[in-house]
Amino acid sequence: MKINNSKEFGEFVKAKRKKLGYTQKQICEVSGISASYISDLENGKTTIELGKAILLANLLGIDVELNERG
Repeated sequence: MKINNSKEFGEFVKAKRKKLGYTQKQICEVSGISASYISDLENGKTTIELGKAILLANLLGIDVELNERG
């Protein structure tokens, strides 16, 4: 799936978390990432920290892959 913006990324992360049956609180406890950060990411806030976003994605079993254009 191609993600084009932070809103799509957040929606994908949220859907995956819910599919796995995890609450934001459970993810906080396992990852050490704050609930406010997870909420911001899932709502597409553009000022998120990339390292935390990748950590959260990996924790949920989401592969983050970069491809060159052109």
